[in-house]
Amino acid sequence: MTIEQHNESQNRPSVSGIRKLLAATLVGTLLSGCGAINNMMYKTTGDVMQGFSRDHTVPYLLESQDLTMGCAMSEATAPLLMSFGRVTSQPDQLAVMLYLSAGGCAEERAREYELNSLAAMRALEAEKAEDAIIQQKRALSLAAERYFQAWQHHNEFYGKPVAGECPGFDDDLGEFIYLAGLLSGLQALNAEIQSTSSIGVPKNIGSTVARATQCLDNEKWWGAPMALRATVWAMIPGALPEGEDPFVRLDIADEQGEAAGVRISHVFHAIAAQNKSDEERLRDVIRSHAEATEETPPNEQWQFVDAMATQMIVAISDRMWMENTGHRTPMGQLGTFWDDEKEAVETMDLDGLL
Repeated sequence: MTIEQHNESQNRPSVSGIRKLLAATLVGTLLSGCGAINNMMYKTTGDVMQGFSRDHTVPYLLESQDLTMGCAMSEATAPLLMSFGRVTSQPDQLAVMLYLSAGGCAEERAREYELNSLAAMRALEAEKAEDAIIQQKRALSLAAERYFQAWQHHNEFYGKPVAGECPGFDDDLGEFIYLAGLLSGLQALNAEIQSTSSIGVPKNIGSTVARATQCLDNEKWWGAPMALRATVWAMIPGALPEGEDPFVRLDIADEQGEAAGVRISHVFHAIAAQNKSDEERLRDVIRSHAEATEETPPNEQWQFVDAMATQMIVAISDRMWMENTGHRTPMGQLGTFWDDEKEAVETMDLDGLL
């Protein structure tokens, strides 16, 4: 063998070396392929989960009356469903419902702490009352954060509300979620104020929401858009248009909600009455709600919304009863008050029978 042939044989890769190179290349290709396949599977799963949740889970929940289960579902599944935004499009529309409901969970806990503080104050237990108030404010701060997240996702999906402009809606559920997003904005501001914290909720959010309600059909949505708008008029100085009376509008909205079996307007009416310190009107709203729920069954498609309205009306009633009696509204007595005149009890003359 010549020197040139020897050097060439030394430089030529061996068969085993070629095999090792091919094996390494194949492993690398497979590994990178697994990553791509995983990403594709995650994206597909995320798209399916988002679509199923919007088209089936949310409508199913709206037809139920179990608020506690709905609360648990939103708090438990929000991180899972929102995490799919890392591998596919952000589920902004679904997030409106998730964070609005989760905010309601935190606010419900805040109401319980408030009742505890009122009971402690009546018992002259100052330290216990103060601790309950601190817990209430913490819960309200969390509620404000969640409501504000719902509002931000609302704006991402539908666009920031602009005067004279309305988004296009694909279906009735899309319109409802738009309304829910507007409510979340107001709730965020209200919870932030009550918590005495600052999480950055815009102070003009009320007027923004009031304008945006004009994108929704008032009669179709049980008087809720007008009720929401009238509540803003009643609560924010300078917001009331000339010639308007917010409480006349709220009365009309109540009639529409009662007829439709979705009495959410009663909640807005009660909030506006509370803001004006009009206790007589507040009592009338609570009585009307109690009577309406007895007379008209809830709309089957929107039972969850109606149940939520009842829960909030009961919470307002409980606060009034606790302040004045030391206990909540007695079972079966929503719409009555501690100082109502007792009905005369009919008695029977037993002597006459004997």
